[in-house]
Amino acid sequence: MRVLVTGGAGFIGANLVERLIDTPEVDDIVVVDDLSTGHVGRLEGFDQVELVKGSVLDGPLLTDAAAGCDAIVHLAALASVPESLDRPVAYHEVNVTGTVRALEAARRHHSHVIIASSAAVYGQCPPLPASESLPPDPHSVYASSKLAAEAHALAYGNAFDLPVLVLRFFNVFGPLQDVGHAYAAVVPAFVAAALSGEPLVIFGDGGQTRDMVPVRAVTTVLSDAVARRVTHPGPVNLAFGVRRSLLDIVAELEQILGRPLDRSHEPPRAGDVRHSQGDHRTLRRLFPSIAPPDFEAQLRATVDWHRLRRTASHGSADRPPGD
Repeated sequence: MRVLVTGGAGFIGANLVERLIDTPEVDDIVVVDDLSTGHVGRLEGFDQVELVKGSVLDGPLLTDAAAGCDAIVHLAALASVPESLDRPVAYHEVNVTGTVRALEAARRHHSHVIIASSAAVYGQCPPLPASESLPPDPHSVYASSKLAAEAHALAYGNAFDLPVLVLRFFNVFGPLQDVGHAYAAVVPAFVAAALSGEPLVIFGDGGQTRDMVPVRAVTTVLSDAVARRVTHPGPVNLAFGVRRSLLDIVAELEQILGRPLDRSHEPPRAGDVRHSQGDHRTLRRLFPSIAPPDFEAQLRATVDWHRLRRTASHGSADRPPGD
């Protein structure tokens, strides 16, 4: 099989590329990434990977890159709730129009296509655990852009008989996740602050909860979906139905590091969801062999990667130090 990964030099994308290399059914991998947030160093040493530098908004480039590809995993996106409120047009263009470009490339080459959506489509206060049957209630431009991307993907599946799988990612964490911007996700932000001896910034009281999903579990699902050409007529939660509060995550980090951590509470951020938990029954039915992730072990692996990155002197350390 030949697989195209959009956003393949990013956090989830580069972890997926490494997993696909170890997937027996996959022979070649093409990555399309504009490197706005991705890093070339994450793909160094992967001889079977072809990197095409460019945007998913470039239809001809994307169509050419997809030539001969049996599957397209579309991960390229802008992915910050607060930032989407400041840059709504950019979020629409990249997340919606970019998805349509990927779907057009898949349609041209009759490729199986997997689309990354988000739990943000459920809104602020859905019944928990959130089931895919719930009416969407987006409260940010990021969420609405992901919902529109889902709708286009499922419509392409119906209208053009395109094999499609839409996965709603919950809170993914793990090695390769950036911390160097104002909208860094909570786990890398906490880990970076802890290793630097700085206070952990908590927006709100810390009681907000998240269904935390290790990137290793995400790439296991994605690689299996590629290998078996998994499809589904509706969106599928990529979650395991376990909620943890931000204060719970801080406590886990204190156990891993063996010391108390200072905290700094800031006002809640606009658009942030209070509680998030996914109903995982559809996921387990489609992927019955996947094991529930060990949160503590994967958080420890994340800490180890950040430690290695801090001491590394060259870009190749952007890849995880083992798995």
